[in-house]
Amino acid sequence: MTRSPGLRTPPPLSRSPNPLNKKSLQTDGFTGFRSVNTLDINRIPQRQGLFAVVRPQGFEPRFLRTSTAGVFKKKNPSLPKDKLAAEWVPEADILFIGKASPGSTGNRGLRRQISEFVDFGNGLPPGHWDGRLIWQLADSEDLLLAWKELPAEQLNPALAAYHAQFLQAYGKLPFANLVQARL
Repeated sequence: MTRSPGLRTPPPLSRSPNPLNKKSLQTDGFTGFRSVNTLDINRIPQRQGLFAVVRPQGFEPRFLRTSTAGVFKKKNPSLPKDKLAAEWVPEADILFIGKASPGSTGNRGLRRQISEFVDFGNGLPPGHWDGRLIWQLADSEDLLLAWKELPAEQLNPALAAYHAQFLQAYGKLPFANLVQARL
């Protein structure tokens, strides 16, 4: 793998025996941890990276009958409550881990991806529907968004590693990650 000059290699993922959680994300360099309803989109970096949706302390799941998310390719993003309950990971505070690539023209990144993700939750049609289960939680505006800048060539390996670490700790993917990232 070639590296761009001037980009340093990020520290390795947390190797502690503790499961992947808010604290381990902070240790691994995630920042932000702002609630959806207080998020200032202009304070999110424009470069590419990973982002996570984390439930704040005391947040308990209440599933909405209908998602607040926008319709994607004429498909309703809502799932039945029993399917949502089956995806829920009770002991985990990380609900979704996604990536924000630079895009084919280099004009994408964390700020744009997170902005589109929040807009999707507010009913606008998305370009994709990754993480859609987030928007079927009552009080989703209280959930926290965190991010970590990474060089483009490290996005897929890092996302795959976080998914694998979560799967090892909890036996399943984060609540709103329906597909495991792979290399």
